[in-house]
Amino acid sequence: MFKYVELCVDLRKGRFAKDGLIQYRIICQQVNVSSLEEVIKHFMHLSTEKAEQARTQAQALEEALDVDDLEADKRPEDLMLSYVSGEKGRDRSDREVVTPWFKFLWETYRTVLEILRNNSKLEALYAMTAHRAFQFCKQYKRTTEFRRLCEIIRNHLANLNKYRDQRDRPDLTAPESLQLYLDTRFEQLKIATELELWQEAFRSVEDIHGLMCMVKKTPKPSLMVVYYAKLTEIFWISASHLNHAYAWFKLFSLQKSFNRNLSQKDLQLIASSVVLAALSVSPYDQTCAASHTEIENEKERNWRMANLIGFILDLKIDRGDVLSRSALLSELVAKGVLSCATQEVKDLFHILEHEFLPLDLAVKIQPLLTRISKLGGRLASASSVPEVQLSQYVPALEKLGTLRLLQQVSRVYQSMKIDHLSRMIPFSDFSVVEKIYVDAVKHNFIAMKVDHMKGVMMFGNMGLESDGLKDHLTNFAESLNKTRAMVYPPPERASRLGEILPSLAETVEREHRRLLARKSIIERRKEEQERQLLEMEREEESRRLMQQKITEEAEAKRLATESELRKKQRLLKEIEEKELEEAQQLLQDVSKKKKGKKPLLDGEKVTKQTLLDMAVHEQIKEREEREKKLTKLSKTMDHLERAKREESAPLIEAAYQQRLLEESVLHEREQQLEIELSQQRHEGDLKEKNRLVRMLGNKTIFQERVVHRRQAEFEKRRAEREEQISRMIQARKLEREAMRKKIFYVRSEEERLKKLQEEEEARKREEAEQRRREEAERKAKLDEIAEKQRQRERELDEKAERQKRELLARPGIEPRPIEPVVPAPAAPIAVAAPAPGKYVPRHLRQGVPAAPAAEPRGVRPDDRPTLSNDRWRSDRSDERRPPAFGAGSKSTWSSSRPR
Repeated sequence: MFKYVELCVDLRKGRFAKDGLIQYRIICQQVNVSSLEEVIKHFMHLSTEKAEQARTQAQALEEALDVDDLEADKRPEDLMLSYVSGEKGRDRSDREVVTPWFKFLWETYRTVLEILRNNSKLEALYAMTAHRAFQFCKQYKRTTEFRRLCEIIRNHLANLNKYRDQRDRPDLTAPESLQLYLDTRFEQLKIATELELWQEAFRSVEDIHGLMCMVKKTPKPSLMVVYYAKLTEIFWISASHLNHAYAWFKLFSLQKSFNRNLSQKDLQLIASSVVLAALSVSPYDQTCAASHTEIENEKERNWRMANLIGFILDLKIDRGDVLSRSALLSELVAKGVLSCATQEVKDLFHILEHEFLPLDLAVKIQPLLTRISKLGGRLASASSVPEVQLSQYVPALEKLGTLRLLQQVSRVYQSMKIDHLSRMIPFSDFSVVEKIYVDAVKHNFIAMKVDHMKGVMMFGNMGLESDGLKDHLTNFAESLNKTRAMVYPPPERASRLGEILPSLAETVEREHRRLLARKSIIERRKEEQERQLLEMEREEESRRLMQQKITEEAEAKRLATESELRKKQRLLKEIEEKELEEAQQLLQDVSKKKKGKKPLLDGEKVTKQTLLDMAVHEQIKEREEREKKLTKLSKTMDHLERAKREESAPLIEAAYQQRLLEESVLHEREQQLEIELSQQRHEGDLKEKNRLVRMLGNKTIFQERVVHRRQAEFEKRRAEREEQISRMIQARKLEREAMRKKIFYVRSEEERLKKLQEEEEARKREEAEQRRREEAERKAKLDEIAEKQRQRERELDEKAERQKRELLARPGIEPRPIEPVVPAPAAPIAVAAPAPGKYVPRHLRQGVPAAPAAEPRGVRPDDRPTLSNDRWRSDRSDERRPPAFGAGSKSTWSSSRPR
């Protein structure tokens, strides 16, 4: 199957690849779905690789892909022009190389989506293919193909809901399937907004909302953040400021509730966006003067928008009662959104919504708008939220400020000059202000008239007394009355207030504790309810998975038993039917192409191979005929062009000669006219010279005076310049001299420090070398002393041994008998001392130790105590002799030998 797919890709036969994959899906559907998945992945990989190779070969991708529709075939005029024209440049080669491969890649995506649609076992591959198709449209800016791709996916979902009795139909109630479908729709929404296809983006939002309503489940908060972030962009582009503000409010609520990593700065920026979006909404209703039909359509539209945003409305309730600017602002204040915003946004909200400043309103909000326009940026802790730029709300806020100023001025004044009003609004021209108040008057927000002839604006309905002015004076009187009561309070009221104040603090504290307890109880109940819902969903999911597993196992066993029985019969039957259909189709094609002629000989057997050979022969013949026709057509057009040029050559020559005559006559006429004009100009110039020659003397005097004055000024400035240059040269000389001295001092100091460091290092090296030499000499001396000591000891040992042998070798001296005690292996053989009553010569007394008076029998000679003088000599010898490596105590006889 891999070879078949590779051959289809090399030949760009998308139709054959689709037929082969459909047949392979029928074979592998119930047996080995993973094999079909691998083949489809290989198919898409090859198509993408070929398209990328073609794109890298082309030098100008924009010209190569300058096609509005990848599915449109070439027109006959383009084919004819490509054969007879002389276009041999890079554009034509790019169109012939790159565009066909991108058409094939787009056809590959469509084929794979069509094969994998509504298949529960290949949902992941279907989602991956849709994502890759979206990326293809995004990378190469294919808006037409993107619309078609969205429509294809939309139709697949509609067919899935329409035909619910399919065998391998995906179950949208399963969490995995629902997540794949939602991811695909959210990717579609992101690509639509990046390509700025706002209508398609809105349809994608409706698809996501319909999918959520279908399964009765809310996606993850991270996906809902993307959903509302894209809704804010769509509503802002469509100038639906109220829906834009509500979408921002929902986005703020999600971020504050579920984003644990949200920083205070990002939260403040999002809250500021919510408040400014709410303030940007027009303060009056746009549909107050519309017809009944328009009002009903607007109500239906607002109901749909509210459902998309997440606010469920009743069609019988007026839209202004639920989705309105005042309701949104009240909710922002109640939910604490305004308290999270920046100080500039808070001040702006207070000025525009609460304060009454008819003369200073525009002047006070202008610096706030300037600071707000500089706020914004990308959010670090909320990656799903787009880049927030508060400057986009400045024009709407300027319009709101203008409306508030006009509204407040209309309550105080009856008339005002246009120039004065223009100075009161510094951030807008009067033409912009005029458009704003015309729209406000149209929607009954302000009652005013403009007299451009007098340059005056008149407010109110021009009646006997203005309602706005009357209300304003009443409010002013009430405010004065309250102020007087505060300055001069009645005595009984003051005492009553003193009685109430102590209990008021306790009441407030008690109410506060009650509200906190109620809040904690509500939170616990909500957590408990959520936990119960999660447990119920988990149990339901486990039961469903268990039942599904049992069903799948039973179905797999049944299919395994049935497929083995019917496999051979079905395959043989399909092969025979397919060969019969192909033979019949080829026979019909041959009959049509023969135009009624008898395609086969009498008595000849109709076989598939015979029909295939005839079809191939007919195709080759038709191709040769087409080539002959094209060759004949090219020759005919060449002859026609040659004949046209031969006929037009004498006509062109005659026209050229006629043109030469006409141009020569025209040249002579224009030359004569130029001569006459030159003479007239010369005469006029002479008259002008004679008129101006009288002023020549005055001109010379004035010129000399001006030249002398400028010369003196020039000399003065040159002297000043030379003096300044000399001062600058002297200052620079002094500066260079100081710099040279400083550099010399720094270098000298560095050299001195370097020299000191080198001397210190040399001294340390000499001391280390001296210590090494002394250590080596001391070690050599110690080694020499030790060697002499060992040599001396060896000589003493040899001498003692020689004396012992001499004593043993003399006759008449017998050794003292000793007990038969086994001597120690390490002890040497001792010489027995002579008997105490026997005479010993003097020359033999040196090597024999003195015997004690009495010695017990059975004691070895080595165990006898040595003399004091021998012990002293032995100690001195031991002190002078260094211990040998690994040696223990010395032997007994060696310590008592004569010196």
